Amino acid sequence: MTAMTARERMLGRLRAAVPTSGSTLAADTAAVDRRIDEHFDTRRGERPAVAAMVASMQAALSASHAEVVCTGTAAWPAWVATRLAAEGVRRLLLDTARPEGAALAQALPAGIATQDFDRPIEAWKAELFDTVDAGFTVARSGLAATGTLVLAPDAGSPRTMSLVPPIHIALVYASTLHPDLHSAVRAERWTDGMPTNLVMVSGPSKTSDIQQTLAYGAHGPRQLWVVIVNDHAGGAAQ
Repeated sequence: MTAMTARERMLGRLRAAVPTSGSTLAADTAAVDRRIDEHFDTRRGERPAVAAMVASMQAALSASHAEVVCTGTAAWPAWVATRLAAEGVRRLLLDTARPEGAALAQALPAGIATQDFDRPIEAWKAELFDTVDAGFTVARSGLAATGTLVLAPDAGSPRTMSLVPPIHIALVYASTLHPDLHSAVRAERWTDGMPTNLVMVSGPSKTSDIQQTLAYGAHGPRQLWVVIVNDHAGGAAQ
């Protein structure tokens, strides 16, 4: 009889540790979830006020070289349109089927054309990379502690929209902000069914060489503009 190898011994211990019934596994998972929730709840304390999360979100994004504005529900399209014109943007990629996309399209000056993502990328890849100056998306939510936008790409706003154009404009509502990632996962019930993918953005694309010289735009947008819309009671534009 040959001696067991180290691999066989390790696999044997793993198999022995696996619960024998589904109910036991579910109970163990629930217990772990409770411990994780208790850890973060104790560490975080009371949920911050929306205004405090807006300030934290703005500070974290600004520290990562994003341009951030806090404004109201009626004023943001005009701000974005003016900023696009000042930057010399001529073609904007957005989803006009969304209310936010339609509102922005109406506010744009005549010199800025809009483009929906209405074709397979293979049919217009060169056009997309060569002629589109900016992409506009609406974030699913935001993480105040790290200044992170949570994007849930779909057919009208695929992840290409936030990754390819040189400028990415993202709108996030103050009411959708969470203190941190754990809060977002629990509040949005990610465990009930994750989407195909989530894009998490905390600043413009950046990279550095062996000498640690930082460069922006090497692997994605070189600029990130974030519009935080104060849609909560008492929200004030800044």
